[in-house]
Amino acid sequence: MGRATIVVLRVLIAIALVGSVAVQALVAPMLWLDLAAEELWGRIVIVSLIVLGVGTMQVFGICVWMLLTRVRKGSIFSASSFRLVDVIIGAILVAALLTFAFAALLAPGDAAPGIVALIGGAGLVLCGMALLVVVMKALLRQAIDRDVEARSLRSELDNEVI
Repeated sequence: MGRATIVVLRVLIAIALVGSVAVQALVAPMLWLDLAAEELWGRIVIVSLIVLGVGTMQVFGICVWMLLTRVRKGSIFSASSFRLVDVIIGAILVAALLTFAFAALLAPGDAAPGIVALIGGAGLVLCGMALLVVVMKALLRQAIDRDVEARSLRSELDNEVI
């Protein structure tokens, strides 16, 4: 991966993280005030789901940032990268569960059924993204295995030639 690509990705992640903090610090309290006519438990649940959902995106962004650091240093092909990928998968799955919970919360109320279905569909898309990352994790595992095998063969050849 080129240096320019890493820089662009980091800029995008930084913008997203700053925006997500703004959502948590500014938009969530305004949403709380906006829902003043609703029951207290409903306000708590909706605002909590939003804040936690944004938190999952923050975890995702930080883990991708850390993986980009490994790519830049050339150390992405290590077993410790799996921990970050597992956290990314977990964050996506938690976001999916929060999305389903939000849809379930809206379903019995006055929300249009189409909106509830769209939110549920977003949850399904998030599940699909988690599965995609699982596939990419398997590809990373194969790449690490090939890298270890290539280093071993290179070491054997160096020993034989000398």
